[in-house]
Amino acid sequence: MTDTETRTVRGGLAARGRHKPPPVVRMSVELPLWRALTGYRILTLVYTLCLVGLSYRKYDHPLGAAAYMGALTIWMVLTWRRTTSAERCTRHFLLADLGFAVGGILLTPLVDSHARIMDGAPTLPSIWTAGAVLGFAIKGGWRWAAVASSFVAVANLVERQELARDTVHNVVLVWVASVGIGYVVEVARSSERTLARALQIEAATRERERLARDIHDSVLQVLAMVQRRGTEIGGEAAELGRMAGEQEVALRTLVAGGLVSPPRGGGPDGAAGTVPHPADGSEPDDLDAAAPTGPVPDPAGDGPCDVRALLAPFAGAGVTFSEPGAPVVLPAAAAAELAAAVSAALDNVRVHAGGEARAWILVEDEPQAVIVTVRDDGPGIPEGRLADAEREGRMGVALSIRGRLRDLGGTAEWVSVPGQGTEVELTVPKGTAPEGGRRGKARA
Repeated sequence: MTDTETRTVRGGLAARGRHKPPPVVRMSVELPLWRALTGYRILTLVYTLCLVGLSYRKYDHPLGAAAYMGALTIWMVLTWRRTTSAERCTRHFLLADLGFAVGGILLTPLVDSHARIMDGAPTLPSIWTAGAVLGFAIKGGWRWAAVASSFVAVANLVERQELARDTVHNVVLVWVASVGIGYVVEVARSSERTLARALQIEAATRERERLARDIHDSVLQVLAMVQRRGTEIGGEAAELGRMAGEQEVALRTLVAGGLVSPPRGGGPDGAAGTVPHPADGSEPDDLDAAAPTGPVPDPAGDGPCDVRALLAPFAGAGVTFSEPGAPVVLPAAAAAELAAAVSAALDNVRVHAGGEARAWILVEDEPQAVIVTVRDDGPGIPEGRLADAEREGRMGVALSIRGRLRDLGGTAEWVSVPGQGTEVELTVPKGTAPEGGRRGKARA
């Protein structure tokens, strides 16, 4: 193994070791509802205290009304934080809160006159009662809300002692509102679970693509090199190369996520499971980029980075580099990924277009994006070859190039005419960075 190949493998393994899975984002559609309920209970308590204070002398037993309002105020002072979250709002608290509401309704005939009650005077807890019922709705859904509102309805009918129109109206209003809110909460919870599951699947898919890209940039290339060198050396090394070829095929199949029939032949004895390689030692025509050999930096954060500085070292006898006169700035992690994608594209030129092919790199600094074009004068790519390579597990284009650009929110487009070369256009929106780069963990 050459020094360059050794550094490439170590860099890929180190990048995977540094990378941490993205954190799972916890959401809660209920939190605004709990905050609204807390505000409702406080405001309605103030309103109820004012209502009882204005009617204080009209009660038959004003001291009884004052005692209940004092107890309700102390209860609210001690428990107002209970309705700020689902964890604090326990079943025992909800039952006690509902008990205060129902108890106040049933206590009303004992402290107020029958004439005032028949004239439509409010109960002692008044509209504060709805807060106790809404707590059940948010905590347990529409079924809990239906049960709680039924207790309140019965208490109101006992307090009024007849089915008066306004009493029935208030009872139905509380019942329908609480049940409706409970149903909405259940739907919101279900949607939240579905969204969380979708985000988990998306995060897992991105992590799998990242791992597959790292494996492609290191392990698969080493296995291919071991098979090729073993075939060249012969003897026991040939058997080692054959086994490395089998493992390469199996790993490519796993990375591709599908069932791929292993190619046959190509080994010294034509054994199944080996991968054919040309006699000149180059990679097969599978459109699979080799491990990046250009400068792929490892930035520590999202500070600005001049893309030109990363791409200029690619210039050489067979590669022409054209750049703007002013710096082309991207976040460091995004610039590193773009440089790795350009390196993979140039490796494709070297492997598939031949050592005599020339390549041109053009950097364009647009107002909203940075565009890097890699063009060669090789034989071009036959139509449908990219899709065939991806199905066969050759993930150089799919992961090392297109996957990197997709993680940056950009695109990678190929234009190729057989016999007239290939052009790859890499577009990266400005101000973007890959997930790993946002945490200061760039991938090599």
